[in-house]
Amino acid sequence: MTIDLRPPAAGDWDEFVLRLERAFGEPAMTSEERAMWRDFLPLEQALTARADGGIVGTAGAFDFRMTVPGGTLLDVAGVTMVSVQPTHRRRGVLTAMMRRQLDDFRERGLAVAVLLASEPSIYGRFGYGTATRQLHGRIDTTRVTVQAPPGADAVRLRLVTPAEGVAACEAVYARAVPGRPGMLARQPEWERLALLDPPADRGGFGARLCVLAEVDGEVRGYARYSVKAGGTALGVPDGTVKLKDLEALDPVTYAALWRYLTDVDLVARLVFHNRPADDPVQQIVSDIRRCNFSWRDGLYVRLVDLPAALAARAYAAPLDVVLDVEDPFCPWNTGRWRLSGDAKGAVCERTGDPADLALAARELGTAYLGGHGLRALAGAGLVTELRPGALAEASAAFRSDLEPWVPHGF
Repeated sequence: MTIDLRPPAAGDWDEFVLRLERAFGEPAMTSEERAMWRDFLPLEQALTARADGGIVGTAGAFDFRMTVPGGTLLDVAGVTMVSVQPTHRRRGVLTAMMRRQLDDFRERGLAVAVLLASEPSIYGRFGYGTATRQLHGRIDTTRVTVQAPPGADAVRLRLVTPAEGVAACEAVYARAVPGRPGMLARQPEWERLALLDPPADRGGFGARLCVLAEVDGEVRGYARYSVKAGGTALGVPDGTVKLKDLEALDPVTYAALWRYLTDVDLVARLVFHNRPADDPVQQIVSDIRRCNFSWRDGLYVRLVDLPAALAARAYAAPLDVVLDVEDPFCPWNTGRWRLSGDAKGAVCERTGDPADLALAARELGTAYLGGHGLRALAGAGLVTELRPGALAEASAAFRSDLEPWVPHGF
């Protein structure tokens, strides 16, 4: 089968979206959603795979700036809208699109690509490693309370619409971004994503609300959420609060917001589906067993330009290690690399010196943001120690003080 890869023309957008929806079996986007994603995605950074007279595959890439360990904002490609029509699976369409994308990213000088996988098994063969985790929870608010620190009662909470609060929320979010690896700086117009709330997608929940948390007149945090009313046959309130997102600049404001969310009238539970794996909510609830916490994979990371990517981040401990890297899909990364760095920065260069660790590019992607230790990967047989002590040195250096996390989908 001949596959023709090319960016969609301006008139192809509706068909591009239709093919994407069909591949995922999803209902049609609203006109507002279609317009928003079209505004976000430059068509020259999208791909259509054409065969047998039509579009059989789609892919795109957003321009993001992502925090890496040390606080630097790194330009990255956010891979998105990847689909293959069910009639053309296992015929090389996805491989062709991944090949073209990674070549394009390299030509543009991007060191890292990231994505959120619809299925975990798909992208490892292209060198993407699972780099972050998401915390999910279902808190029984009839039995669980939040233990707020002193000062929480002085936090003023103000309920507004998401549109009314968007500027204040964006200011808080921008201050939080440098503090945690994996967070994405808000690109122009992307605040619209948090305001998107189509009635057809609410699943019985009401319109989204926004609560602002103020201290001495300054907004120090926010939460956006929705509520579904409900009751038992005996008239006992049985509603649900669904948290969309929450950010706070200090522990007191943070606890005040969680206390508010778990104390909404006429509800019996609070649910959320994407918080950092180490979110402090786990420490302030009165009964962790009634919170039904679980974790799942989050962001996948691919090193496109290995030396540039490894030199762009800082390291938690001094290291000087030679990595023997295997990367068949991006062969320019294959070989031995000396990585030397510390908390102030790093250098990564080709070397002929004997290797200390051997691993594949996928495992470097998994470890890149500091959420998964190289020692754990070695325990799974995915990293081989060639010099005694090198694994402990590198594993400690790669780790992040905070678990990496991406706060929203794309």
